[in-house]
Amino acid sequence: MRPPRRLIHVMSTWVRRQPPKVKAFLGVVSGMAALVLLRAIVHDHDNLFVAAEAVHSIGISVLIYKLMKEKTCAGLSLKCQELTAVFLAVRLYCSFVMEFDIHTLLDLATLATTLWVIYMIRFKLRSSYMEDKDNFAIYYVVVPCAVLALLIHPTTSHHIANRISWALCVYLEAVSVLPQLRVMQNTMIVEPFTSHYVFALGVARFLSCAHWVLQVIDSRGLLLSAMGYGLWPSMVLISEIVQTFILADFCYYYIKSVFGGQLVLRLPSGVV
Repeated sequence: MRPPRRLIHVMSTWVRRQPPKVKAFLGVVSGMAALVLLRAIVHDHDNLFVAAEAVHSIGISVLIYKLMKEKTCAGLSLKCQELTAVFLAVRLYCSFVMEFDIHTLLDLATLATTLWVIYMIRFKLRSSYMEDKDNFAIYYVVVPCAVLALLIHPTTSHHIANRISWALCVYLEAVSVLPQLRVMQNTMIVEPFTSHYVFALGVARFLSCAHWVLQVIDSRGLLLSAMGYGLWPSMVLISEIVQTFILADFCYYYIKSVFGGQLVLRLPSGVV
């Protein structure tokens, strides 16, 4: 086991020493290589979306296990869970009135578990909640997302309120993890269950992004046309890419920590 760990340590040290532009280039290349691999081994790309939901569910299950076993919510962001509940509730409403399918049931289950987590943090485990660390001002993201939804939304035949609501949930989902990253930035040490949960979010976001990108490639742009005209189709893709890159840095240090045999993840300054 030592040679692989030593190789990973050498590679991670080399990457860490590179300038930001080189790191960004390496990230883009790695993402493109992963997309090529997924396109080769996954023939039905809808399975990627289902896989993303499944990984997200696994992450929430880890979170529930932490709350029930350790009886503490230290290191968790209540604001992140509340933002997640908001965009899930809005997306669930849109699914009911616009297109009811299996994803609606998945969102319903995810919303129910997220509300339970919120209840546990707010009431049952309030004494262990790190409120001083959970200091991200959510209006910095909610207000811009609401304005953006008013300006850029689907151009389908649905009611304007439903189209704006759909856009709002897409934009909120892209930034909903920011409060959790702020908590980890403030503490600099992330215990195992929380790091597993956030890593699962990162994997789920990447799979969801890969689903959209590969669908667009395979349809040769017809999917974007079916979504309407204007800036909306591009904003959907940008939102998927943004939420993937937001977690990319954390996922890198998580993988490095796992291969290094460290149970507790220690983040360098300025990572998230």
